[in-house]
Amino acid sequence: MTQLEDIYHTYFKDVFLYVYRLSGDKHISEDITSETFMKALTSLDSFKGESDIRVWLCQIAKNSYYSYLRKKKSFVDFESVPESASGDNVEREITTSEASVKVHEMIQNLKEPYKKVFTLRLFGELSFKQIGKLFGKSDNWACVTYHRAREKVKARLGDYR
Repeated sequence: MTQLEDIYHTYFKDVFLYVYRLSGDKHISEDITSETFMKALTSLDSFKGESDIRVWLCQIAKNSYYSYLRKKKSFVDFESVPESASGDNVEREITTSEASVKVHEMIQNLKEPYKKVFTLRLFGELSFKQIGKLFGKSDNWACVTYHRAREKVKARLGDYR
């Protein structure tokens, strides 16, 4: 078995599940996972080993998935989002009310790293530890960054009410 085959067999499931958490779609996850390993094959020599290879592969997968979203220009089928409103729970507001379009616009207007951290936590359902590892930071950094982003979204949401 070659080195790439070992990497593929060892990490395929992890990468697939990561993309599936981001997309919620099996077919998209399969496509993005395949694309991830093709990109990894062409850039394996650029992997310096400074991070875990799983983190490197998930970073490639995340970037591939975001590229896919940019091409499709959609995060959510807003026609299928229920119209019930909620109180101060920003997460529930995003997924359950007609304000979701405004909230998604607000998220897109956040500065980095707030936008990425908020998106990975909310839509990717990653732990703070996983997010911190992706950024080469601590889980505490990820937690603080997420909560600051959440407060920014909540404050801007209040401006629309």
